[in-house]
This record gives sequence, structure tokens and C-alpha cells, in this order.
Amino acid sequence: MKIAFRPKLLDCLPSYDRAQFGKDLAAGITVGVLALPLAMAFAIASGCSPTAGIWTAIVAGLIISLFGGSRVQIGGPTGAFIPIIYGIVAMHGFANLMGATILAGLFLLGMGLARMGQLIRFIPVTVVIGFTNGIAVVIFLAQLKDFFGLKIDSLPAEFFLRIKTLAAHAHTVDLPTLGLASTCFVFLIFYNKLAQYVGVLRRAPGPLAVLVVGTLVAYLFDLPVETIGSRFNGIPQELPNIGLPSLSIHDFGKLISPAITIALLGAIESLLSARVADSQIDDRHDPNQELIAQGLANIVAPLFGGFAATGAIARTTTNVKTGGRTPIAGIIHALVLLGIVLVAAPLAAYVPLATLSAIVMVVAVNMGEWHEFKELRRYSYNYRVILLATFFVTVVFDLTIAVELGMVLACLFFIYRMSELTRVERRHLREEASEPQFLYPDGSMRVAAWQLFGSLFFGAVNKLEALLDPAAGHPEVVILDMTQLIQLDTTGLEGLENLLDKLKKRGCTLLVCGLNSQPGSLLYRSGFIDHLGDDNVCADLAAALQRAYILLPNLMGGSEEDY
Repeated sequence: MKIAFRPKLLDCLPSYDRAQFGKDLAAGITVGVLALPLAMAFAIASGCSPTAGIWTAIVAGLIISLFGGSRVQIGGPTGAFIPIIYGIVAMHGFANLMGATILAGLFLLGMGLARMGQLIRFIPVTVVIGFTNGIAVVIFLAQLKDFFGLKIDSLPAEFFLRIKTLAAHAHTVDLPTLGLASTCFVFLIFYNKLAQYVGVLRRAPGPLAVLVVGTLVAYLFDLPVETIGSRFNGIPQELPNIGLPSLSIHDFGKLISPAITIALLGAIESLLSARVADSQIDDRHDPNQELIAQGLANIVAPLFGGFAATGAIARTTTNVKTGGRTPIAGIIHALVLLGIVLVAAPLAAYVPLATLSAIVMVVAVNMGEWHEFKELRRYSYNYRVILLATFFVTVVFDLTIAVELGMVLACLFFIYRMSELTRVERRHLREEASEPQFLYPDGSMRVAAWQLFGSLFFGAVNKLEALLDPAAGHPEVVILDMTQLIQLDTTGLEGLENLLDKLKKRGCTLLVCGLNSQPGSLLYRSGFIDHLGDDNVCADLAAALQRAYILLPNLMGGSEEDY
């Protein structure tokens, strides 16, 4: 198998010019500034330090832009990872999170090299909507502690324990924290509408404006609220120590399941983001190259103290809207973040956690496709069951289980639907088979013809039983018309072999006609035709009736010469 490795950056460089650099520079600076509050907020919401979030955005964002399969993809920490990462940190610790991220990176790299990028598109939209909305709810619930300033040392990752803990500490609400968080939340919700009337707001991304305003309010009015400085001692104004996390072989065994979850979600979100970007810039990304880049990013980011990263839809869309058209914009975005860390890191100590929680809550509200719940009544029962089951299990249990359940339900419903479309119908041959030897003395037919429609596969093979029903009569020749059969699997093949054997025991001859390419190929390759006999394979129904005309005298006890 040939392994293709060609980042989109290489396709963009030959025609790159100064005008496009200007657009990419403006887009990179804008997205870099936007990424700062999001990286810190997502990291804190995930149970990590804001420093880890920033270095994830820098390192992973740089690698994804350098080696990615999309022209405009912006990588970094995202809100969708929050419940996954929070659970891993709560159960295994941050060092094991880095180990799980590296392992997930290896999985993503392997998926890209194995050219499995197209397979991610097979995940039904119902499953994607279900787990996306479920993740949004989980993120929102996780922010209640910092939004209300509740006196909780550690919020459990498990849903029911989390709800119980929040309810038990509801009386510890901190009013200054709640007031600041609520103001920031409302301000950010209506930011775009306000920007239409206040020109200066159009020049700054909403999360950055809220971060600056919330920090200034807390500092100028000396609000007694928790900040990055009070909880995390600020952000170091230096490069991180580079090295592998301290893990044992025993640790990797328990990290396989979390790593698969990270890899699966990272692949889905990054390729979904790339598809959205394609529609905005009229381009086509390389899904396999994108998975390779995502894998490399998740392998390298933990070496700098980072964690899981993927393509970010919101930042990618912002990049496109501000003029970014090549990976250079994503590279500039990473360099802008690096410059902010090295120059303005001490200022981050004054950022209130209430403001960051408000930003994450707005992200959760915006990422959910809530209108889909209103429109459920328009769709089929199967659609509703898959979406709601995936949503419920994501919120209450686990994303991995939810996706697995959604896929299983989708497959089962698909199998049922396909089996319903597969039909085995009796053909009436009174006109076609008008010869006297085609009739028994009582007027019943000595020849029975059945037509197969659709796909004869494991979910529909039982429909062949109709041919053996005593109520169908006792024909001496059975014709299977396969002109409308488009697909046959090995279980369907086994069903045909059993049918042939049972008909032979009854002294009945089976004829097949109208073979299409795929069913015909399988019947020949499997040896079924050898067992059936080449003479019993006919071009169409008319030819099959002619063959039956020849066979019937022999079955009556005479010879072909007698007729």
C-alpha cells in the first residue's frame, strides 16, 4: 500500500504572494488572540492548568497547520474534549492524561497512514448530533461550580455524583462570583448584536473582549473572586520543560480505552471542521493527511506539557472569515500565542475564573444543535431513537459508550430497513408458460418462478423460506429471476445453497436467470454454479422457461427425443 504524505502547505507555497500573506497575517493575529481565552478556559474546565491549555494551542496548532490536509484548519484544545479530559484527570491524573494523549496520537497517525480518513464519514449524522448536544450539556454542568463560586474542592466526573455534589453545596453560592459570571455570560451571548451598534466591538473577538472587561472589572473594583493567580499561581513566562511524562508499562494498559476515546473524538471533530471549512472556501481537504497531522500534534503536545487537541470549528471559521486561506495563517496564530506567553504572561494572574467559566458556558450553548430536538417529530422513529439514545448516554454515562451504542442502533435499524426493502415475489406464469406440459392435470403449475429484489444478505436471507412453503405448491422446476438483485453476501449465498439442496431432495430443479455482476461473481467464485450446473444458468426469464420446457419431459419419465 502506497503511503501518501503531502501537507496542504506544500500545495499553497508555489503560488503564495505578498497579498495573501497580508490576509493570512491579519487572520493569524485575530485567531491567535481569540485562542488565548479559549485555551485557558478549556484547560481549566478540563481539570488542567491554563498553562497546559496555552501550550496545547501553540504546539498542536503549529503542527496541525504545518502538516495538515486542510488549508485553513486551526488546531488546539476544544470544548468537546472537556468531559473526556476531565474524567481522565479525575481518575488517572494529569501525567496519565499526557500518556493517553500520546497513545491517541499514535492511533490517529495509524488511521491516517492506513487511509481510514474516509471511514469517519460513515458515522451517521444522528450520532454526531446526539453526542455533540450531550457534550454541550456535560460542559455546561461542569462549569456550574466556578460560575456560582461553589465551595467544592473537586467536582466528580460521574454524572449522578456530580449532580449530588452540586446540590449538596448549592448553599455555598458566592454572590460576587455569580454576579461577575452572569454579567460576562449575558454580555457574550449578546456580543454580536452589540457589535452592530458599537463599532469598536467589531474589532475584537467576543471571548477576548469579555476576558479583558471581566478582568478589569474584577481588578478595579477589587472583587473577592478566584483568579488564575489565586488557584494556579499564574502562568510561567518561560518555555516549558520538554520531556516524556513519567509513566510505567502498567499505566498504558489502563489508558487504552481513554486513548481510543480521544482518538475517535479527535478524528470526528477535526474532519467535521475541515468539511465545514471546505464549504466556506470551495476547497477539498485530504482526510488522511489531516489525521496524520492530528496524530503528530497529539504525540508532540504532551512533550511540552499539553494535552489532547483537534481541529476547532469556531477558530477555523474565524480564520476563514478574516481572510485566512493557507496554513500560514495557522502558523502565525501559534506564533502569536507564543509571543503573548513570553511577553504578557504575568497579566493572566488577574483573570477571574468566573469570566472563563462564562466563556465556556457560552461555547457549550453555541456548540449544541438544539433546534434538532424541536424538529424530531418530523423524522422517523429510528432517527429519534438513535439521536436521543446517543444524547442520553453521553450525558449520563460516557461518550465512547454513547458513540458505540449509536452506531450499533444505526446499524440495526439499517439492517432492518434493508431487509424490508428486500423482497421475494412469486411471478405468475400463466401467459408465459402456456404449454400443456407446464401444467399438472389439476391445472396447477409444474413451474414456479420467483423474483428477488434488493439485497440478499444476512438480514433478509430468511425470505427464501417462502420458496419451500408447501402452500406454494409442488413445482418440478423453480426459477429464480435475479435481474433486480443487486447484492449478495456470503450468508445469502449459504441460503441459496441450502435452497438448492432441499429442492434436489424434493426432485426439483433450480434455475437462475438475470444474474447481475456482483451476485454472479460470487456465485461463480464460490462454486455454487458448479453445483447448480452451467445449463441451469439462463440469461433471462424467457430462456429459463425454454430450459424448463426441455427439463420437464425428462421429469415426466420420457426423453428429450420423445418431445
